Amino acid sequence: MLKFFAKYKFFGIVLLVLSAIIITIMYQALDPKKVLPIYQPDDVTSELVDSTVQHIRKYHTIADFSLTNQNGEIITQEDYKQKIYVADFFFTTCQTICPIMTDHMVEIQKQLKDDQEVLLLSHSVTPEIDSVAQLKKYAVEKGVDDSKWNLVTGDKKEIYELARKSYLAAKDVPYSEYDLIHTENFVLVDKKRRIRGFYDGTNPEDISKLLEDIKVLKSE
Repeated sequence: MLKFFAKYKFFGIVLLVLSAIIITIMYQALDPKKVLPIYQPDDVTSELVDSTVQHIRKYHTIADFSLTNQNGEIITQEDYKQKIYVADFFFTTCQTICPIMTDHMVEIQKQLKDDQEVLLLSHSVTPEIDSVAQLKKYAVEKGVDDSKWNLVTGDKKEIYELARKSYLAAKDVPYSEYDLIHTENFVLVDKKRRIRGFYDGTNPEDISKLLEDIKVLKSE
């Protein structure tokens, strides 16, 4: 009996290894790894996309930018290089959806406070009102972590174009040049500056989904 097992020992080991490989492949086939979509302007409702980029179906990325944060520092795309980040549009005097959105962004900041891969970026859509001092006051009131989250102001045309041509997250106001109506959308951006998700910043369930999708994005 011992001679029999000794004779077929190698065959048994090979069979065991092959079985493990087959089981692993079958498991992965039945439970495929989740991958987030890559959004293009063509995927988004036309009212949120500038007509000049609406036709784009691939290779869309967030444009370069240069804005000023709550500490008077110039913030550019380089500050978000090789980072995953969540972007939105707001204004400090908003009394409707903005306070809810900000509270949810604070919750995201709390959940990801020790995660060096993920940052936050909020753009003011009323830069003529939201000065550096105003943004700083708002940041202190809301508990913004300066190392994690930039509230930015700057040239209105640049912010308008970022909202409509890059983040695809605001409606145009055709009767007023470089003016817009920001949405409640939080936009998830990957390390290659591509849009990977849109979330309702006023909806707690969407915030939970956003946090889960960040984990998925980190594992890609």
